[in-house]
Amino acid sequence: MNELILTLVAAVLALAVGIGLGFLVRAYVVQAGLKELEEETQSRLEHAKKEAKEIILSAKDETLKKREDAERELERRRSGLRREEERLQGWREKLDHRQERLEGREQTLNKRQSALDKQRNRVEQLEEERRETLKQVAGLSREEAREELLASVEQEARQDMARIIREVEAEAQEEADKRARKVITTAIQRIASEHVAEVTASTVSLPSDDMKGRIIGRGGRNIRAFEKEAGVDVVVDDTPEAVTISCFDPVRREVARRAMERLVLDGRIHPTNIERFVKESHDELETVVREEGKQAAYEVGVPGLPAKITDLIGRLKFRTSYGQNQYSHAIETAKLAGMIAEELGADADLARAGGLLHDIGKAVDFENEGTHVQIGAEICRRHGLRAEVVHCVEAHHNEMKQNSIEAVIVEAADAISGARPGARRESLEFYLKRVRKMEEIAQSFEGVEEAYALQAGREIRVIVKPQRVDDLAAIRLSKNIASRLEGNMEYPGQIKVTVIREVRAEEYAK
Repeated sequence: MNELILTLVAAVLALAVGIGLGFLVRAYVVQAGLKELEEETQSRLEHAKKEAKEIILSAKDETLKKREDAERELERRRSGLRREEERLQGWREKLDHRQERLEGREQTLNKRQSALDKQRNRVEQLEEERRETLKQVAGLSREEAREELLASVEQEARQDMARIIREVEAEAQEEADKRARKVITTAIQRIASEHVAEVTASTVSLPSDDMKGRIIGRGGRNIRAFEKEAGVDVVVDDTPEAVTISCFDPVRREVARRAMERLVLDGRIHPTNIERFVKESHDELETVVREEGKQAAYEVGVPGLPAKITDLIGRLKFRTSYGQNQYSHAIETAKLAGMIAEELGADADLARAGGLLHDIGKAVDFENEGTHVQIGAEICRRHGLRAEVVHCVEAHHNEMKQNSIEAVIVEAADAISGARPGARRESLEFYLKRVRKMEEIAQSFEGVEEAYALQAGREIRVIVKPQRVDDLAAIRLSKNIASRLEGNMEYPGQIKVTVIREVRAEEYAK
């Protein structure tokens, strides 16, 4: 019984000790959990505080940045407003100054108007006095005196107008001459070209006069064969040791000249050799023409021309006009046109092309109808050249109105090349016809008394009747005569038109 009690007591004690130990263990575990939870909570709290602090700092930085941006924007707007105020203030000052000037000008105008009113009243008073004087002296009516006064005033006005026109034209001419001399002299100083003066006949020298008989041949068979094969006329006259070859086609004439020189040098003159030498000279000259055309285009800087165009340029080497070689004239004109265009800031390439091709129609004008200007323009147009180049060709003699500065430059360069001293010459017959036509054109105008051509046809001096032509009409007459000469004549260079109006009063003392 005691053992059972002891066992129960021991069991109770063991249970109590287990419960206590369990409680202690549980308390320890709970205590440890609470401590861990407290540490985690403390860590989260510190982390939350740190994040809150960072958020607060970031918010403060953002707020500070926005405040600085706002202050800068505000300062910029204030600066803009200050500048606008300063600008407005400047405008106000300018407007005030302008207002003051306008008021001063208005006062001046008022004073001038008052002075003009006084002068007008004085003029009216003088006119009235003049009318009364005219009525008293001449016994004229009011209408007659008025007509007399108007006629007198009109005469004075026309004289003043003529004087003003002369002064304005003189000033414009002086300024234009200065500018033109500068441009032209600059261009001419940069160019130096040789010229060959030829005509429509070529002379072949012979070693002796006996060669003339061999050229003619038995019964004239050799000379007939040569003329037929070469297409030229051979003149065998009294000129010692020379024969003349004549033909309007310059290339054909040159072929005949070369063939004749070869025949004379060979000495065997008969139809077979004539045919062979003419053919060889023709082939040789075709090559020369082609090379000369290419050389001219290369020399003046006009590349890319069609082969037919360069051949025609080469043919100009054997063409003359008023004694001036047209090949050299074309090259010189192209160079002058290009230099003048460079001085004036125009299209120099276009001016050079127009200058080189302006007389290309003269290469074939003897076998086509129309002027060399029309023929040349049609050739350039047919071979696809630029419309601007074609215009320079067809407008260089004013047959068409010029619509570009390059066309005017080409015309000027053509005139400079042809009008310089010694560049051209003409036969006495053509010269007399030209001078006679100049005088006839000038005398065809009303009021002209006499007209004389001077300075080898470079000037036409016109004497008018002073009772029928006044000063203003004399100015118009000179322009009309010049325009008529340009439209109805062909001449080298330019013609000066001088109109002379002279009034003489004579009386005899008895």
